[in-house]
Amino acid sequence: MLNKKMSNMNKPKILFLCTGNSCRSQMAEGWARHFHAGKYDLYSAGIEKHGLNPLAVQVMAEAGVDISGHKSRLLDELPVTEFDYVVTVCGHADENCPFFPAKTKVIHHGFDDPPKLAAQCTSEEEALEHYRRVRDEIKKFAQNLMIS
Repeated sequence: MLNKKMSNMNKPKILFLCTGNSCRSQMAEGWARHFHAGKYDLYSAGIEKHGLNPLAVQVMAEAGVDISGHKSRLLDELPVTEFDYVVTVCGHADENCPFFPAKTKVIHHGFDDPPKLAAQCTSEEEALEHYRRVRDEIKKFAQNLMIS
């Protein structure tokens, strides 16, 4: 049991940070868990808390990744306070990224905001296309995530 605990302590801790932790950061955490289960300690949070976006849950489920159990959280609600990497997935989070200790590497990889794009749509199917496109872009990013 001690060896397992020690190996968990050695895994890089990665945080996906977005404005509201409702969509993009949730998708990024879901995809990263899907592709890299056990390799990293993965988290997502927001600068604000907007609640889990149901359309994000829906399009991730379509792709075979269940994020329905995720919760929208703020940084101070996470069980960990230090991260090896923080990946900001939106411009607002990048511009307003909280201060992290020097050992933390902050990486910005922005994605379009599906709820903002969907607000102009005239049908749910048209709105879902924005969510699916961003989901697939985040999938490609998470699939190629190489952090040691």
